[in-house]
Amino acid sequence: MRKDINIPKSENIYLAVSPVKLSETQWCVNLINNGPELIENIIVVSKGYGEREGKKQETSVLRHQIDDLQPHSSKQVELITSEVFHLFNEYNCTYFLDGQLFEKKFIMMPESIKEENMIFINQLNDKGILHT
Repeated sequence: MRKDINIPKSENIYLAVSPVKLSETQWCVNLINNGPELIENIIVVSKGYGEREGKKQETSVLRHQIDDLQPHSSKQVELITSEVFHLFNEYNCTYFLDGQLFEKKFIMMPESIKEENMIFINQLNDKGILHT
């Protein structure tokens, strides 16, 4: 069934991770619409998976809904703690743009969430790690 659905390439949607002020262990995961049009009916599914000391580890699967996201803006999806930074952290985002379904998957590599990977992100008006 899925092979019969045409899902065009998703552009201008990014994920950014930025540290929470006054916290050493929590970071915000934000969805960014860098395009010129409103996106609607957004669902973000997140999960973590990997290994530590030879043992398989997984987080719970979380689902988040965002009604809409204005052009050139961002919205917080969830908080993430440093306890899962050693895992692959995957975010699958589906949304509608002009009545068309789009999908984009973001995968944060283990140990990639750290201060030396931060850049200034206009939509956050702060530093963070940008995933395109």
